[in-house]
Amino acid sequence: MKLKGQKVTLRPVEKEDATRLLLWENNPQHWKVTGTEVPFSLHAILEYIDQAQHIRTHGQLRLIISLTETDEPIGTIDLYNADFKHSRAAVGILIDEPSHRQQGYALEALEILENYVRQILGFHNLYCSVHGDNEASKALFDKAGFERIGVRKDWFLDGNKWLDEILYQKCLEKK
Repeated sequence: MKLKGQKVTLRPVEKEDATRLLLWENNPQHWKVTGTEVPFSLHAILEYIDQAQHIRTHGQLRLIISLTETDEPIGTIDLYNADFKHSRAAVGILIDEPSHRQQGYALEALEILENYVRQILGFHNLYCSVHGDNEASKALFDKAGFERIGVRKDWFLDGNKWLDEILYQKCLEKK
């Protein structure tokens, strides 16, 4: 399965992606957003690739975001906390290199994923949470038509500073 757009393509994670995922997951700059506290091992990443790719079984799906022209992997987009009874899932996105940010890649990846979630999975809602100081993610979800539905005050501790959590939701219309 490949989900292709003009700028980016979404594809399943392959074993060949393990080293790249290990670098992305173990990058301390990403830990604030992911909540990671302990580095992952290569064994853990390979085990994840083998076991956690069926959304109905594991409630999550990770896809690699790659540039359509070159197939260069630039990030991941995740569905997690999938709830088939209530037709909803959480979404998370990572564009690793700063040079690939602010290029419209994350927005297109999110649009492709929305179509997949709506048409293939039949979901009605996507939701996410964003740290209050993450201006790029807030702008992304605002631009993608997600609605800000709430704020949890002082929800994340970042060093000695408390950050709010901004909650977003998008009700997907059938197309």
